[in-house]
Amino acid sequence: MELKIALCDDIAAEARGLSEFVKDWAEQNGHLAVTELFPSAESFLFAIEDRDFDVLLLDIEMGGMDGVTLAKKLREQKRKIAIIFVTTHREFYGEGYEVDALHYLIKPVQKERLFSALSRAAEKLSVSEPPLILSCEGETLRLEKSDLLFAEAHLHYLSIHTEKAEYTVKESISALAERLGDGFFRCHRSYIVSLGAITRISRTSLTLCGGRELPLARGKYDEINRAYIRHFSR
Repeated sequence: MELKIALCDDIAAEARGLSEFVKDWAEQNGHLAVTELFPSAESFLFAIEDRDFDVLLLDIEMGGMDGVTLAKKLREQKRKIAIIFVTTHREFYGEGYEVDALHYLIKPVQKERLFSALSRAAEKLSVSEPPLILSCEGETLRLEKSDLLFAEAHLHYLSIHTEKAEYTVKESISALAERLGDGFFRCHRSYIVSLGAITRISRTSLTLCGGRELPLARGKYDEINRAYIRHFSR
């Protein structure tokens, strides 16, 4: 598989080190990786006006435009590039949902973790995840899993919440949880939440991007913390 991989970091030595790791990963996994280094978010934005990349290793903290702002601009342009954030601070985890970040790597980047993130990106690029097909008020609804923030149960119906809309579907919450699989968590008997949508976890509630709060069932605190960390460190 041929992959075009961009590395955007204003510290040249760190970018070169990551580039060497990328080459090692490609050789060990039978891929052809074409890498290009960019010293700023602005230089990357200029470069992609007439070409595309498959994967972006993106430093969050840079002079000028930061990595999160760049990622938002890429999503506004509807670019499907797999974004892997590189940061020195774990508190940036909550920034990832809005831009559908694939992974976070903490500096100094461990080679094994980078390999895992790149393999995950390659797998995602080679296999398109099937959408959810739901019955919605007499019509068939096609919904990408990545668009789903949370689902709430009401007797025999579910409210499916995305960033832009809410849908009512006839399905049990247990059946939906089974279909959603990895990346989602049953935080309460009436709620399923996208792990990527969570920005804060307390003992009794979850805060999502946009400020919405969901209840967290008693005894679920440790379990959801493990799931959350696992989701962003695979």
